[in-house]
Amino acid sequence: MDEDLFVLVVLYAKAGRESELRDKLRAVVEPSRRDTGNLRYELFVQQDDPRRFVFVEHWDSPGAQEVHHTQTEHIRRFQEEGSDAVERIEVSYRMKRLD
Repeated sequence: MDEDLFVLVVLYAKAGRESELRDKLRAVVEPSRRDTGNLRYELFVQQDDPRRFVFVEHWDSPGAQEVHHTQTEHIRRFQEEGSDAVERIEVSYRMKRLD
């Protein structure tokens, strides 16, 4: 049986493109929350740096997150149309909770 998966991703926008990236990232939030196996999908922006965006995700299994990331239309669209505004991915962690 798969265990829950937690994901933390920090993206940094290209200079002058933070509003564009914010809009593109916001567009994936609601559809992602409806993806099978999603338990939490939140987007944050750093208060003192509007170029830094943070996703906090919780999935019921690694497989559900994999389908979300590789097979959904909203993520495919972001990869094709929005990822150009990303300067870098600062952090990408796939984690399991230690109880």
